[in-house]
Order: sequence, then C-alpha cells, then structure tokens
Amino acid sequence: MKVISYGGGVQSTALLVLAAEGQIDYPTFLFANVGDDSEHPATLSYIRDIAAPYAAKAGIELHQLRRTRRDGTTETLMERLNRPDTRSIPIPVRMANGAPGRRSCTADFKIKVVGRWLRQHGATANDPANVGIGISLDEIHRANRRRSEPHEQVEYPLLDLRLRRDDCEHIIQEAGLPVPPKSSCFFCPFRTVGAWHQQRRDEPELFAKSVELEKAVNERRAAMGRDPAYLTRYGRPLAEAIPAQRDEAPEGAEDSGCDSGWCMT
Repeated sequence: MKVISYGGGVQSTALLVLAAEGQIDYPTFLFANVGDDSEHPATLSYIRDIAAPYAAKAGIELHQLRRTRRDGTTETLMERLNRPDTRSIPIPVRMANGAPGRRSCTADFKIKVVGRWLRQHGATANDPANVGIGISLDEIHRANRRRSEPHEQVEYPLLDLRLRRDDCEHIIQEAGLPVPPKSSCFFCPFRTVGAWHQQRRDEPELFAKSVELEKAVNERRAAMGRDPAYLTRYGRPLAEAIPAQRDEAPEGAEDSGCDSGWCMT
C-alpha cells in the first residue's frame, strides 16, 4: 500500500501532480480534515474545487478523513478546544512566560486518523504501508522528526527528487492548476506575525473567531486556577498582540512550519 498524507498545500499538491503524471507511484492520497470549522476555508475550497476533481480525472483516490470517536461520532479540533471538560490545550499555544505548550493536535487529528485508515485497509507491522510526506529540500530539517508507527514506512518523495518549494509551485503551474495557499488551521499558533496581520486585515471574521477561541481557552484556564495561554509569543491577548494598524513587525516572528511533517504541506 502506497499513500500520500495530503495536506492541501503546495508540497503535497505537487505530489498529487507528480502522481497524476506517473512520475511517482502513489495511487492514494489521504487528507485528514481536522474540521470544517478548523481548517482554513481556503484550503477546504482548494481541495473541493481543484484537487479532488483533478485527482478523480487522473484516476487517483483522494479520501477525506475525520477523527471518529468510539461511538462513531466525529470530533473536530475546534470542538475539542471548546469542550467544557478539556483540561489540556491540544494546539501549540504559548504560556504566559513565553514557553511553548505541549501539543497533541497533529498526533490526534492527523497521524492517528491516517493510521486508523491504513490499519482498516490492511496495513500491519509485518506489512506496513508506505506513507509519503510532502517535505521539500528546503525543509529537510523537518524530516525524520516523527517516529514511524508500526504500520507505516514514512517516505519523502520530494527529497528523493531533490525538489524545493519553488520547484513544487512550478510543477503545479505547469499542470494548469492554481498554486494553493499554505495549509493550516486558521487559528494555529505557528502562524507568523505577518500571517496574523494578514488575517486581521483581509479575513476579519476568521480573526474574530481566533480571538474568541483564545478568550474561551483562557476563561477555562482561569476557572482551573491556571495561567493564561496565548496564540502568539507576546504574552498578551491576540487582539492586542496584533493591532489593527501595523506600523512595524515585532521582532522574533514565529516559525510557521509544523515540524511533524504532517501539517501545512
């Protein structure tokens, strides 16, 4: 079994084109959707309107997967974050002292969701699936940071082909497709300061939802006697950290990359 963990971004879309053109052998692409209320709407639109029809025309299976509870119901990342009994924060927020918090979003809503599909379709420790991850040469530092699960063998086709992000954009354009936006949850704390400013300026409704999410998380933390946590590293609420009028970008902007190799590719 050979699959690509598809994130809807530039690198994994380049892999989709390469597979469609027969340059790599991955007939199945798996998109672990963390939730229509959590993924950036532009990513969901790109997958629905561009990637899925392109894959279908090329005879490639593109499956959209969701986290499923034991009772068969689904759960989104936003629902997890707003659950009244949630004591931990699954996204990589910053603590009041600036230290990064622990996160489980990638494991719970990406890795485990894909892994469950693989096991359901026959992947085992004795016969693992080959899982391609869209990490390009300019992001080689992100490779091999995650332990492979027993039922999978992680591969990096873009590294094998010595392709960079710019190459991936060119591959997509040559196929006649628009280059997708960077994929991530719209409230992800790994967003750069510039990306937050862009969201406040161009996507005010998403920025408002991000502000409300941070507020709701901290209301629960205060009720438990815990210090606040923030979506940026600046130790203050998002609406204050990202002012409406941007005069100068603060120093020390966050790295927008997800080091798991499963997000934003």
